[in-house]
Amino acid sequence: MNSDNTAEKFIEISPDDITDNSMKLIAEDWMLLSSGKAGGIFNMMTASWGALGQLWHKRVAFVFVRPQRYTYQFMERNSKFTLSFFSEEYREALEFCGKNSGRNANKLKHTGLTVFEPVPDTSAFEEARLIIICRELYYQNIDPDNFLFPELDKLYPKCGYHRMYVGEILKVLKAK
Repeated sequence: MNSDNTAEKFIEISPDDITDNSMKLIAEDWMLLSSGKAGGIFNMMTASWGALGQLWHKRVAFVFVRPQRYTYQFMERNSKFTLSFFSEEYREALEFCGKNSGRNANKLKHTGLTVFEPVPDTSAFEEARLIIICRELYYQNIDPDNFLFPELDKLYPKCGYHRMYVGEILKVLKAK
């Protein structure tokens, strides 16, 4: 689960020192959103919707989770979450985690990813090249009555509107 030299694999950087293009990082490279404790119960899901920025004088990450997703219950029970970003060689693992639920599949066993706890009560992955650790500040459900363009509702054929979570960035780890 957690090798003794995990801490040696990463250096801590400031959120301001993330050099990746955040549009590409989230929309094209994707991320594993994880909630729960590595040594206990946790789940991860692939996400390609979100943002990095500033709100309330804090560096923040915005993520979106549908209530039907298994990860949703973890986001509701835990105050922290992580975003793990990988190199292209892990694309298949990300695809698997996006298409399969942790309710029915052992994602770690299938993908070969190694979970660890970068700060107490969190879970992230040793194979990641960048990890953003967040503390939940706010959430809000997407309200279709607020869509200014009706075609946005077509993204929700079976409803299940996302919940948006805003997380304060507590720590950023970059692979050495």
